[in-house]
Amino acid sequence: MVAESVTKFNHKKTMKRYILPNYLLLAFVMLLLASCTNHPDVPATSKETKCLPAIFPDYCNVTVPCNIAPLNFMLPTDEYEACVARLTTPDGQQQTYGNGVKVQIPEEEWHAMLDASKGKRIKVEVWGQKAGEWLSFTPFDIHIAKDSIDEYLSYRLIEPSYVAWTYMEIAQRNLTSFEETQIFNNEITMNNKKIGQCINCHSYQNYKTDNMLFHVRLSNAGTVIVNDGKVSRVNMKRDYTISGGVYPSWHPTAKLVAFSTNKTRQAFHTLNPNKIEVYDLASDMILYDVETDSVSIVSADSTLLEVYPTWSPDGKYLYYCKSVPLPEEMRDKDIRTTYAKIQYNLYRRSFDLETHGFGEEELVYDAASADKSVTLPRISPDGRYLLFALGQYGCFHSRHHDADIVCIPMEQYTGTGLNAETASPVDLTLLNSKDFSDSYPSWSSNGHWIMIASRRDDDNYSRVYFAYFNNGKVEKAFLLPQEDPELHISLLKSYNRPEFMVEPVKISVEEFSRVFDK
Repeated sequence: MVAESVTKFNHKKTMKRYILPNYLLLAFVMLLLASCTNHPDVPATSKETKCLPAIFPDYCNVTVPCNIAPLNFMLPTDEYEACVARLTTPDGQQQTYGNGVKVQIPEEEWHAMLDASKGKRIKVEVWGQKAGEWLSFTPFDIHIAKDSIDEYLSYRLIEPSYVAWTYMEIAQRNLTSFEETQIFNNEITMNNKKIGQCINCHSYQNYKTDNMLFHVRLSNAGTVIVNDGKVSRVNMKRDYTISGGVYPSWHPTAKLVAFSTNKTRQAFHTLNPNKIEVYDLASDMILYDVETDSVSIVSADSTLLEVYPTWSPDGKYLYYCKSVPLPEEMRDKDIRTTYAKIQYNLYRRSFDLETHGFGEEELVYDAASADKSVTLPRISPDGRYLLFALGQYGCFHSRHHDADIVCIPMEQYTGTGLNAETASPVDLTLLNSKDFSDSYPSWSSNGHWIMIASRRDDDNYSRVYFAYFNNGKVEKAFLLPQEDPELHISLLKSYNRPEFMVEPVKISVEEFSRVFDK
């Protein structure tokens, strides 16, 4: 019988690293810590359900990095009174956990188990108490990959975009623990609360933080740039550009950042289940030289829209999305009536690092030929795979239910644009959700982990999901672990623009704020 969940779930700590030399230390650590953690006995008797437990987050049979934080989970609070889980490592070491309906594993013990299970799996058995009766569920495995994940992640925490916001922050999280610290918040430098202040689009050069940036808009507007650890605030708006820089991408080796420049608008639906439409009235692409504070035009087609630049890992190509012409009869009409017909294809241009010159435009993926729109391209660190988000229309798939992630081997691209018929994409069935937005894909620095922002849990909040990528095979996606598994339910914030980092941002909030006094 195929194991199925019996029900559908309705829906910060000091950084530590532990390396144990052998399995004997694992047993010792578990024994030592047993006196100060909750290690309940498994039920003496229970009724077998022949089903997987309906845990949240769903960590049943996932593949995770060998350095990830504990995969804490819980049973539904409206159905169960208690939960006990027993974890068994490949060498037979066992430990039990349970506190109410939650399973929360101490970091020391978890990392010891990861070390003992690298390249293998941890067996998980779960019991749940319901109406006074203990139920036993079908055991599942947590597969431990030999490949690690980047230690840090950053994101903007913000209310869903149809809610008025006041406070917002950009935070960073240690993925090997539960430590979360603040990079910047909008209260410290907001000099006009009537206008407000938006902070967004944090970006890093090659996953490192000595060269990075983020935008500040409205009150005290400007782009905050870190150049070799030195902070400044710049205004990239020029007389010949639509706006200052918007969506950024750092060149992997040079002090250059490609940006789109955008005149963006937001509209709200009353009947459309997508709720919000974000669209551009105009958008071009620019290249910003950090060292000289100079801006040059990459492309500026006044009749079409160009957005989401991203560099290839070797810095030899700039990929971007560009709209296709609307039918003649629609070109002069209000975009609020034509937005659903605006679709983007994926292009690239070669780049000469010595001259800063760009080559001719090359079509990489023709989405519009299949009545689709492509956004947010990302090339894998080894250059072998192309990720992007694909939806019916537009450039803001974060709010489109039909948006999914697509991955195409770059060996299929030989200079002629690919399309739905000629491309053979990687199977991402275990990554994408069926009926909710999956967007903002990115690669870990070693190319073994895909990260996306997904609204699959409740259709309101974007949360961070990871999936193991191994030679073109993608495993089941899993939710960002939290110390308290209930946090994803109680935190009324979206995780916006999640970005991998191999190191934390070392500049403090106070240091960042000083550039606004100049």
